[in-house]
Amino acid sequence: MRYLLTVATLLFVALSMGMAQAHALELPPKMEYDASMYLRLHRTLYRLFGPPLGAGIEALAVLLSIILAVIILKESGRAWLAAGGAAAMVIAHVIWWIWVNPANRALAQMPLASPPPDWTERRNQWEYTHLARFFLQLIAFAALLLSFLQRGST
Repeated sequence: MRYLLTVATLLFVALSMGMAQAHALELPPKMEYDASMYLRLHRTLYRLFGPPLGAGIEALAVLLSIILAVIILKESGRAWLAAGGAAAMVIAHVIWWIWVNPANRALAQMPLASPPPDWTERRNQWEYTHLARFFLQLIAFAALLLSFLQRGST
């Protein structure tokens, strides 16, 4: 059962990280877009990243990583890796609520034809916090994978 939980955790963390990686790879060209193009694309490209599909994937990734860390808590050789992976996933999720979600709401309310002069502040907030989330999820995936690979050595 623990094996299946580990595989499911790795799968959902990888899927969640994949969405964050997509945002990270888009960052350089999107920083060159004018406000109208950026806002139009922002409103159309990310429909599946939110509820129910993307949000469900991320919620399961966070939940499963926590459950896995708790289950292997007494296995000293791998517990710290699993706990670190779970912590990185939780921090990435918290970042979404504190910085990404407010930026999403602000960007969604900006008029396409005449965005406010400070629209780039919200764009930067959205883009760079997604980049941070990608690196946190990459760390989480690596830690959880190493935890899994150490299962036979502890």
